[in-house]
Amino acid sequence: MSSPPAAPPRPRPVVNAWSRPFWDAAREQKLLLQRCGDCRAWIFYPRIACPRCGSDQLGWQPASGRGTIYSFTVVRSNAPSAFAPLLPYVVAVIRLEEGVQMLSNVVDCNPDKLRCDQPVEVVFRPLDDEFTLPCFRPQAGSGSQS
Repeated sequence: MSSPPAAPPRPRPVVNAWSRPFWDAAREQKLLLQRCGDCRAWIFYPRIACPRCGSDQLGWQPASGRGTIYSFTVVRSNAPSAFAPLLPYVVAVIRLEEGVQMLSNVVDCNPDKLRCDQPVEVVFRPLDDEFTLPCFRPQAGSGSQS
């Protein structure tokens, strides 16, 4: 009897010149966001120009790492894929204090106790030797730890 095929590796982020600072900071467990030097808008996902005013005067600033769950889903079944070993897992849109939204995972929680508008904070999880992913967990006292 043969064993089932090994799960394929998880996909790696696509990195370009304007997103490299984000991924370099994440590897050091820091959450950086772009900020427009002209209109002062916070920007996520990394871009080459400000989506609000069109300026190319973009810099990187530390983010608070705090936000709330805007929307989420719990993935409980996933056909053989790179994500099957993670089941169940939570995919969420996180609204950061800075006003931008980020698609990420909510970890270190009981998925059945999550709710929209729940406070979360960033945590970092290694994907491999090169990439570390910013994920989020419920803030202490928000009621959804295991």
